[in-house]
Amino acid sequence: MTGPLDSGALAGREVDVCIVGSGGGGGTLAFALARAGLSVVLLEKGPYYRESDFSHDEIDTCRRSFFVPDTKDEPHLLSSGPAAPRKTNECWIACCVGGGTVHMSGFFYRLHPEDFRMRARYGSALGEELVDWPIDYDELAPYYDRVEQEVGVSGLAGQYPSEPPRSGPYPMPPLAESPLAALVDRGARALGMHPFSTPRAVASQPWNGRSACAYCMFCGGYGCEVGAKSSVPAALLGRAAATGLLDIRPHAMAFEIVLDASGRATGVRYLDQGGATQEQRARVVSVSASAIETARLLLASRSKRFPDGLLNDHGLVGKTLGFSTIGRAWGEFERASLPESLRPDSPLQFLQRSIQDDYFLRERAGAYDKGGTLNFILPHKNPIHAAERLAQRHSPWLWGKPLMEALRRYHHDVHEIECEVFNEFLPTPGTFVSLDPSVKDRFGLPVAHVHLAGHPEDRTNSELLVARARAVLEAGGASKTGVETVGGTMFVLQHGTCRFGTDPKTSVLDPSCRAHAVPNLYVVDGSFMPTSGGVPTTMTIMANAFRVADRILSRRHR
Repeated sequence: MTGPLDSGALAGREVDVCIVGSGGGGGTLAFALARAGLSVVLLEKGPYYRESDFSHDEIDTCRRSFFVPDTKDEPHLLSSGPAAPRKTNECWIACCVGGGTVHMSGFFYRLHPEDFRMRARYGSALGEELVDWPIDYDELAPYYDRVEQEVGVSGLAGQYPSEPPRSGPYPMPPLAESPLAALVDRGARALGMHPFSTPRAVASQPWNGRSACAYCMFCGGYGCEVGAKSSVPAALLGRAAATGLLDIRPHAMAFEIVLDASGRATGVRYLDQGGATQEQRARVVSVSASAIETARLLLASRSKRFPDGLLNDHGLVGKTLGFSTIGRAWGEFERASLPESLRPDSPLQFLQRSIQDDYFLRERAGAYDKGGTLNFILPHKNPIHAAERLAQRHSPWLWGKPLMEALRRYHHDVHEIECEVFNEFLPTPGTFVSLDPSVKDRFGLPVAHVHLAGHPEDRTNSELLVARARAVLEAGGASKTGVETVGGTMFVLQHGTCRFGTDPKTSVLDPSCRAHAVPNLYVVDGSFMPTSGGVPTTMTIMANAFRVADRILSRRHR
């Protein structure tokens, strides 16, 4: 992996673009602009990890502050209902160069054309917060194509009737699949469904100088030691840094967007690794720090022109925060009853099966029928996580000898298949971000307070989708099935705190993700999204970043 430029390369200079946040939005934007010839400074509050920094240590990587800060240092506050807010790190995505793309599983589905027209489909019955996008699928489709080519996505097109339109095949064939995928195929087809190979931002063959997947099975929650996962650092930043126009500055905590007397952004103030205040001047500024942290930075950037926070002249920054609604089901298949052809010869393979036949729910036709995606996977190899899940399936929880027996059965007698269920997270007035006046982080800055009040329809439709997942597993021959989560919140998928639209009174950004109130300020992370869709949204955020890069370049040329 190519490292960042020496931060002195552009130090003290006004650059074309300064970007806060290096994840799927900011990192992709930096790549596109630097490759097009613009000078770019990329500020990231976390470290710049190399492949040699990654390991399969569950305690170090998943249960300590490797990717997200400790609540002692940098908490968020989370409140739901009448309970007092609690300190949490659940609402961080990742604090490192590349953001959440470094530890993602890489499920790269496209939104469907209908996702862009939720208000047109359902009207105001689900709340005035539900609005249509100011662009349609056709405008984003070429940028989905570009994401697949630039970062490297493996998959197989044309497998199911509801597949969103696309211009051609995936650039790489699907990853190797476990024979156990046939059990999902059998169950799905028995129910009249159309299973398909899950598209993944993981290289199934060498790609752009990167290695193919080694099938270690430690994707979700871990960095990739061989560079096969199509994270922003592995797929994009090395190539961008080779231009000599990208300066990546880790350990740079942005705390203020600076404006001049005319109301234009002139740069970003940040704390460097030593705690000293620095200012990077730029002709264009992009805030791309995640929907929660972007809202926090804008709300903290107060001035005479924006006394309630930058771009918050209509009180919209931080409002209509969205996540993804998540459900989980599982099924056990007795090893002894499987035919020889369905017995894996290696445990190190992906299941690679998805179903979107219930992107709209048949039994709710005429009402709120928005469904989502069934993503079938094999259990993660984390041993502590596996023991916790098995223990919590019983009431009271298993402990001691009964837990040991459950673990023995789990590892030796059955194959387990899980299903992650993604569905819409409807916007509500009670889900938003504010600044907490009393709790400060280790930098002495007010922390983000996340207020959570989900829409009841989210849970209703999650229940139906989880039941459908169980039905697939049962029809596939599972001896036992169960439900782990219904109507949960996937906090690492964040949207909506700076929506884009055509009316400055009802949106923060214009259709190009340029701020209505500050003409050279852009927001290029999930904040722009009015609705979440029925899929994980990292690919959509990256596609939009390529789209916005073209708008910035077009304005520059004009």
